[in-house]
Amino acid sequence: MLGTLIAIVLSVTAAGAADDWAVLPGHSQLKDPQSMMTNYLLGQIAEAEKRWREAYEKRTTVEQIRQHQEFLKQEFLRRIGGLPERTPLNPQVVGRLERKGYLVEKILFESQPRHFVTAVLFLPDSAKYRPPYAAVLVPCGHSNEAKGYKNYAGFAALCATNGLAALVFDPIDQGERHQWRDPDGKFTLWGTAGHNMIGVGSILLGRNTARFEIWDGIRAIDYLQSRPDIDPEKIGCSGISGGGTQTAYLMALDPRIKAAAPGCYICSLYGRLIRENGPQDAEQNIFGQLALGMDHADYCIMHAPAPTLLLTATRDYFNIEDAWLSFRMAKRVYGRFGYPERMDLAETDAEHGFTVQLREASVRFMLRWLLGRDEAVFEPPDLDVPTVAELQCTPQGEVMLLEGARSVYDLNRDYAQELKTRRENLWKTTPHEKLLERVAEIAGVRALRDLPPPQVTVCQTVSGEIYDLAKVIFRPEPGIELPALIFNPKGQEPKSGVVYIHEDGKAADAGKGGPIEKLVLQGKLVLAVDLRGLGETQRTGQTYFRPQYHGPDGQDFYLAYHLGKSYVGMRAEDILVVARWLKEQHLPRNSPLELVAVGYLNSSALHAAVREPALFQHVHLVRPLVSWANVVQLGFSKNRLVNTVHGALEVYDLPDLVRVLGERVSMEDPRDALGAPWPGQL
Repeated sequence: MLGTLIAIVLSVTAAGAADDWAVLPGHSQLKDPQSMMTNYLLGQIAEAEKRWREAYEKRTTVEQIRQHQEFLKQEFLRRIGGLPERTPLNPQVVGRLERKGYLVEKILFESQPRHFVTAVLFLPDSAKYRPPYAAVLVPCGHSNEAKGYKNYAGFAALCATNGLAALVFDPIDQGERHQWRDPDGKFTLWGTAGHNMIGVGSILLGRNTARFEIWDGIRAIDYLQSRPDIDPEKIGCSGISGGGTQTAYLMALDPRIKAAAPGCYICSLYGRLIRENGPQDAEQNIFGQLALGMDHADYCIMHAPAPTLLLTATRDYFNIEDAWLSFRMAKRVYGRFGYPERMDLAETDAEHGFTVQLREASVRFMLRWLLGRDEAVFEPPDLDVPTVAELQCTPQGEVMLLEGARSVYDLNRDYAQELKTRRENLWKTTPHEKLLERVAEIAGVRALRDLPPPQVTVCQTVSGEIYDLAKVIFRPEPGIELPALIFNPKGQEPKSGVVYIHEDGKAADAGKGGPIEKLVLQGKLVLAVDLRGLGETQRTGQTYFRPQYHGPDGQDFYLAYHLGKSYVGMRAEDILVVARWLKEQHLPRNSPLELVAVGYLNSSALHAAVREPALFQHVHLVRPLVSWANVVQLGFSKNRLVNTVHGALEVYDLPDLVRVLGERVSMEDPRDALGAPWPGQL
């Protein structure tokens, strides 16, 4: 069969050392193979942007805009997993502070049963301003001090001294609301690290970290409206950075917000943010939103025609030019409603943050639109702002130390258990053929008949003592190259074929005396391939998502996530394409074909095998993840982000796919979500 292989050589170089496993140097059509997936996904995002702009220009009437607003709101909610049902808030005022010109009440409430939210309510001096008060909800950015951070508490104090109540609440994993507690009792995850860890399990459940932040904000408004000293019809919302994200989401989804001022966030996902900074943390990435056509401007458009002020900074890493672009696109829509003056922008020549100029601009905006007062507000140098310690609401500074407290991880575990019951019933009552079509749809795995044959380049052939080696590049679609090694048993026709995939790339098990050589010695032809984004095409330097927790693919994973794609599905299609080529072109007729998958690629292997059950006679999984449910159950996981499929656990788990394959699958050394050996039964 090696003769057949050589016959299709497009470029053959002189034989080299068999332990030099690189394929792409000198033969790749890519300018930078390690940026392959980034460039491939950014190209698809550019196409999505074209569609988004074309659709935007076609919506010219108020009726069309209102229909689009409703469509986006429903899709937004669906893609974060919907919202919980309202349950008793059980609010408590746990302390009071009297400050110069205002009063502070320290609040504890439950946004979900025993899921505690810590907040502080800044109230105007009742002798100067008569209740009921207009109120501003203040979501916090990514400061570990959260509600106690001087600029957030200072903004609330500025509101209160000018006649506005302001409720500042701690987001999950900040302030007093750290959600993950190590076995030794320490709270080690906060801010983006905590949000991203929550995001891994949430994705599998069809949820998003944003769901929990949004619901906390909605319930905070419920709390404000429950108070007799707050005017329920005069609610505003303003926050910076991560608080700007929350403000954007809340103003898009909750019509009770009459005026909104998101800060240092609104720019454009289609623009420089993703291209230069990369995707941000978990709650800022909504599944499929760029394929759907929901950019930052759309958060403002969903709020239209209620007043919106963008708080921006000239030297912010959330690009100022893109902020102006979103502002202009939103303002045009406000103009179509007949209220162009309700969409405004404040820019300060500063870096990222809730600077004094932006605090003043937001207070002026809220006074104008909530109270009809058009005043030039300036922050006094002696503004009396409480300290972090003074604003502490819980006895030990952590909600998870309260009796019976439940974390986001607990809430996800509850839902996972509910889904497990549903899945068991689903797989008992639904034909497997129908369920497997749903599996393919969720993961994004097309049938083999819909996948075109790859372009193939044989770059080099090497003759060795045990096998003849061919270095090959597969090009299954424009912009994608899959470098591979084909090991052909020396001097004999192969008995069977093996597609070999490894999480560390094609060379990981190719060394002398290694697993691949052992297969060749059994008379098997082995094709070891770097699936997309692995081995020679794995991007380096993706550090934002903490590779020690989430692996090296975090930013590219979220690029795909924005497009509604899963790495599991894309890599499953790669497996199918190269396996078909191997079987049709280089194996004797009716020769069996096997699939060996090592590490987290087991999930892609399973999806490929159940998508085309006639293709592989046997599938061998080495160090497979025991289940996606285990990721949710443990809460903390390592290198599982790229292995997730959005909403998979609503329909199936990995063991369901194993059961479908039955005796055609074998497993070696199964692992839990932390990579530790699994002692139990699968």
